[in-house]
Amino acid sequence: MTAPFSQTGPLILGGSGRLGRALRRLADDGHWAQGRNALWHGRRGDYAWDMRDTPPPLPRAVHGIVVLAGVTAGTPDALAANADLARAALRLAARDGLGPVLLMSSAAVYGRRAGACRENDAAPAGAYGAAKLEMERAIAHEIERLGPAAPRACCLRLANVAGSDQLFGAMGDGMVTLDRFADGHGPRRAYIGPLTLARGLSALLAAPALPAILNLAQPGTVAMEALLDAAGAEWRWRPAPQAALPETRLDTARLAAIAGAIAPATAPGLLAEARLAGWSRA
Repeated sequence: MTAPFSQTGPLILGGSGRLGRALRRLADDGHWAQGRNALWHGRRGDYAWDMRDTPPPLPRAVHGIVVLAGVTAGTPDALAANADLARAALRLAARDGLGPVLLMSSAAVYGRRAGACRENDAAPAGAYGAAKLEMERAIAHEIERLGPAAPRACCLRLANVAGSDQLFGAMGDGMVTLDRFADGHGPRRAYIGPLTLARGLSALLAAPALPAILNLAQPGTVAMEALLDAAGAEWRWRPAPQAALPETRLDTARLAAIAGAIAPATAPGLLAEARLAGWSRA
């Protein structure tokens, strides 16, 4: 079921999760034009579908699929559902002739890798990263199995999303404790603001070709203490444990070649986008 790109939006699978709610807030408030035409999936959404079951017919035309649905914590068996959900999305796309399919992987697949992490690298250090890497492999196998009916698909190794990640959640819970490394600073992470993410998704949905894997982040890194200070949060230091990771940085050259230049992440900019998408410390 297809329609001209200018007249419709994507199907958002997993639209009721934290990231989905942030994107929908941007769409409903008029900040994400394509999102206003999106079909939002959930158990009680515009498109109600238990992704373990056969998908019902789509109620209207869509352009592409964005797969936010996923499992972020739990046992290895629970995390393995990420691959199942991805396969379900691809089968829906193949059945209805949809594409492209943008599936959310994670920067966690890079583990403790130092320097700018590039798409041909992967060395997960934890169960979540391992599950997302297995999801990427499952997608490749499913596309091969589907053959000529397979949709175009791209796994997006997503950076921390301002307003939807653990740090922003912790700010609303009270005092935040931050690891301090030997250089006197806290963790530095790759980030993307929710509005920048929404616009990036639109650019990727419109792209004539996509790689199988793509980093999705704003250039550079942001210090977590800078985010805490910009938000006016209460926080304190603790010595960083030996296993703590000082920095995660993603190489965004491939993304820029497809979606155009993206502004580097800054603490004030990320806070502004998070608030625009509905985040607050209260």
